[in-house]
Amino acid sequence: MKRGMGAVLLLLALAAVSSAFGYGPLIVNWEGEQRIALLLGEPRLVVTEPGIAFSFPITRQLRFDGRFHHLSAEAREIQTQDRERVVVDNYIVWRISEPLLFYKSFPTGRSEAETQIDQEVRGKVREVIGQRTLRDVLEGARIEVMEEITAKSAAAVARFGVQVGDVRINRTELPRGAEANVHARMRAERERLARRNRAEGDERARIIRAAADRQARVIVAEARRDAAQLQGEGDAGAARIYAEAYGSDPGFFELLRGLEAYQRTLGERTTLLLSPDHEFFRLFQSGGENAAQR
Repeated sequence: MKRGMGAVLLLLALAAVSSAFGYGPLIVNWEGEQRIALLLGEPRLVVTEPGIAFSFPITRQLRFDGRFHHLSAEAREIQTQDRERVVVDNYIVWRISEPLLFYKSFPTGRSEAETQIDQEVRGKVREVIGQRTLRDVLEGARIEVMEEITAKSAAAVARFGVQVGDVRINRTELPRGAEANVHARMRAERERLARRNRAEGDERARIIRAAADRQARVIVAEARRDAAQLQGEGDAGAARIYAEAYGSDPGFFELLRGLEAYQRTLGERTTLLLSPDHEFFRLFQSGGENAAQR
């Protein structure tokens, strides 16, 4: 009994050792690992979860690292939408998501895969940045640019059994010798925008002033109309009161009007050359009685 148990344990130990060297029916898969069992070069079993699996008959095992990897890309010049050239380098975070598809796509291994991944991502970086302005790439929409590159890169490499977790831009800078020209163009662009904004502001100011002037003219015209109407009503009321008063005692009011005429006409140092019997002196004739009787 003990010999049988010992033989079983020995076989299991041998299977485990052979599995460690990539052979045998026993597949021991650790956390973060993925394995493919091959029989005469053909896949028989794919193991992506940690644990123990069996494959009969004896097969060759291929081990793949299922963890995320970091891939740095070389810096390259890219032209933006506004025809500015900028030096961009980036890195890629990726992992093997489907080991069988990955093995069929890259039979030589990880080096070939990283070359293909870098090429695919490089194309997406150039495509996305080429649709953006220099300002967007440097600061205006930098996060949005990286998210778009990540999404497009993930879709491009999914057919290889690869998952792209993130694409990040490390550095964005102008090529050597181009800073002065870019700054001059940026300054000219800002001046153009300033002139346009000032012109739009002047136009709005003219519109506002014209509207205010029209409103002021309307208000003044309405005020003058109301003043004339009130003055007319006042003059009519005064004439009516005067007519009523004059009708009650015409002689008295004729005398009063004559005295008012003397007051307005005869001031200090006033000289009049008139005949003594002139109409102007009628109030002084016979003490004014004749005038009052008229």
